Amino acid sequence: MLKSFTALAVSATLTITFTGDILLDRGVRRQIEAHGTESLFTAGVDSVLCASDIVVGNLECPATVIHAPTFKRFVFRAEPQWLGVLRRHGFTHLNLANNHSVDQGRRGLADTHRQVIAHGMTPVGADSTQEAACQPVLLAEQPRRVWLLPTLRLALENFAWLPRQWSVSQDDDERLVSRVADLRRTDSAAVIIVSPHWGWEHHMEPVGLQRRLAHSLIDAGADIIIGHHTHTRQTIEEYRGRSIYYSIGNFIFDQQRDVNRRACIVQLDVTADSIDVRTLPVHITHCAPTLDF
Repeated sequence: MLKSFTALAVSATLTITFTGDILLDRGVRRQIEAHGTESLFTAGVDSVLCASDIVVGNLECPATVIHAPTFKRFVFRAEPQWLGVLRRHGFTHLNLANNHSVDQGRRGLADTHRQVIAHGMTPVGADSTQEAACQPVLLAEQPRRVWLLPTLRLALENFAWLPRQWSVSQDDDERLVSRVADLRRTDSAAVIIVSPHWGWEHHMEPVGLQRRLAHSLIDAGADIIIGHHTHTRQTIEEYRGRSIYYSIGNFIFDQQRDVNRRACIVQLDVTADSIDVRTLPVHITHCAPTLDF
């Protein structure tokens, strides 16, 4: 059972869980059509998600009835009603700041945003303008404020830069670091989480540009960085006492190579004066993650 709002409001500890990439198309579509959406979840993973106050996942596809495919190699689309299974299993926020949210164009992005809300979750990292999409998201106010900055660090294929129309969060490096620094100055006691969609796909190590940006974000005031996109579980680095997860890998996904089937869940226990971070390894079988310990 999900924790109630009342329980969250009075709890001394806030538990926030982050998962990697969620694809509801291609091989996962075939899994759903054969075995239903509930086949994407296992009891062990449920025990983690449903015991959390907030669960954030990266939705790696538009969820829309709109068919307006962008001209690119990999184009995805999920049925919007499938979002309900994510809410039933504990998800509260879905990140749209990734390179597949625009696979069905701007109308598809806008409709996905609406569909996430209609299914009881909060979309983050996309909005009706670029500036709105880049704004920090307040995840919680108690036991202290927790801010999330989702950000796409990749170029979008065949998608025009039109910042006054529907967009995903895509600040340049300098502006992203500045947002973190501004937030730290104005809210010194807050927890600041940066979640970048970045990196070299199917590789196990980050590249130098990522390391430099990650360190700059920590220097500016970020408490933790939780990344995804590479479809692999990458290096976890400690820098100035802060954790940098360069990529936590997949979560619900159809890729079959072993390197793509190993991933992790990240959990934060936040109190008024501490942050406890846990790494929960997972292994993906038949598109569904299972705890790997």
